[in-house]
Amino acid sequence: MALSDISRVEIEKAIEECNRIGRAAFLKAYGFRPARRYLLVHEGKQYDSKAIVGAAHGFLPGERPLTPSTPGFSGGAEHAARFLKRLGFDVVAEEPAQDGPDHDELIRRITRMKANRSASHRALYKPIALLWAMGRAHRGEPRLLAWTETEAALQLLLRRHGLRGERLRPDYPIASLHREGVWELRDFTDPVTTAHGDAKVKRWFDTNQPRGGLAEPVYDLFRRSIVTRLAVIDELVDTFFEGLDPTPLLSEVGLVGIDPAEPRTGSGRTPERWLLTAAEYERGCAFVEEREAQTHGRRSTGTTSRPIRSRTARYLVLSRSRGRCENPDCTGQPADVTDDDHPILEVDHVLDLTRGGRDHPSQMVALCPNCHAVKTRGRTREALREILLRVAQERHAAGGGGAVGPGVAR
Repeated sequence: MALSDISRVEIEKAIEECNRIGRAAFLKAYGFRPARRYLLVHEGKQYDSKAIVGAAHGFLPGERPLTPSTPGFSGGAEHAARFLKRLGFDVVAEEPAQDGPDHDELIRRITRMKANRSASHRALYKPIALLWAMGRAHRGEPRLLAWTETEAALQLLLRRHGLRGERLRPDYPIASLHREGVWELRDFTDPVTTAHGDAKVKRWFDTNQPRGGLAEPVYDLFRRSIVTRLAVIDELVDTFFEGLDPTPLLSEVGLVGIDPAEPRTGSGRTPERWLLTAAEYERGCAFVEEREAQTHGRRSTGTTSRPIRSRTARYLVLSRSRGRCENPDCTGQPADVTDDDHPILEVDHVLDLTRGGRDHPSQMVALCPNCHAVKTRGRTREALREILLRVAQERHAAGGGGAVGPGVAR
């Protein structure tokens, strides 16, 4: 291994590959984890410094990429980060979070969440509890509740939406979520019980009557970040609700309508409330890429078989559009808006999922109804598809901040 042989040329080739296939796929291809501290900044975007250097080594003639376990190769201040600085690249050091899980860590916890199984499927205790609490955070309701209130609310939801024979036992999911650092319990006397056993768990909650709710950093993240809420809904629905329709549950807990593509009458939200920064757009895309790597080509089961679609990806495209049709030749979208004050736009896959297209913002556009109809069944649809694919890729590469539609002021 000789880092000194790597030049800016190889680094830029690695950056180009990362841009082309996406961060999650790039890290997976080379076996790296996301950078914990040092990030390479190039043309306004951030990259995992160690992974970029490791991949760049593979672009040297006759050499292989470096792996995370290559002896003497690290991403710290004295190795990959310092080497990139010597080549003239900007490297920033992010302070590690001290106040609870960030977006990515929360998604990882949800992904790895353990759950009891009902027959061949995962039981719905924990997703029901989480979605209920997420809805409360979304509405800004108090984070902590008395156990009697939590128990009553979750028993009602389990009775209505426990579609796999779940018993009316909220103590199970709450004890487990507490052990996983997602749920906070207060005002109890005895040591908190584990989630194992039967009478023991119920007896602890009946005796101690704790106040509880989402851990404060988790509550705050759900409260302020629609990208996080949609990403968690995507993960929970895909993981736990296979073959089931989660819409009635999402509606009852208040999580239908947080996506502008799914209107909720009377919310009074203005379009500006769902516009994203470039950093939020990139963070959302990182989740979409990681999830898409697992779900691409899969289909949901039920009364019909259809491709699995991401609420997060759809929301990112709508936010990127700034409320205007993304067809550069649009002759005028409706001036009217929905009951929620959202523009009348439809998110469409430029390349159909049934034909191998991706459920990813780089291949999705927001279109007014007229342009959507032309793209779907117009005589010029094939030429328009080529234009829209280019627009989608350009706006995605710009971090969601590409040029807006005709006649729209920035």
